[in-house]
Amino acid sequence: VQLQASGGGMVQAGGSLTLSCTFAGIKSKYAAAWFRQSPGKERDFVAAITWSSGSIGYKDSVKGRFTISRDNDKHTVYLQMNNLKPEDTAVYYCAASPISPWGRWPHEYDYWGQGTLVTVSS
Repeated sequence: VQLQASGGGMVQAGGSLTLSCTFAGIKSKYAAAWFRQSPGKERDFVAAITWSSGSIGYKDSVKGRFTISRDNDKHTVYLQMNNLKPEDTAVYYCAASPISPWGRWPHEYDYWGQGTLVTVSS
């Protein structure tokens, strides 16, 4: 199983980025999520989505600014991030779990991508 995250970069506050995560080698249906981690902090839940996209959840501080979506034909999950703030700066990780529905804790996910850095300047 391989998860490949991409799309990170440096933007100014108020800007936008779209992260992508491609999934390879997962044979079953899976929930997918994005987490983020800043230096010295624990990995933190950002957003998650079920296989069918019928259930979606967000961290409170990103509601209304971030949108998670997926294209199962392309084995890809996206995180559209708008109105970015300096406090969104972190390494963003995608994750997958064969368990449905999605969870908010890292231990609920079996597979992880390598992370992509998002830096938001003020």
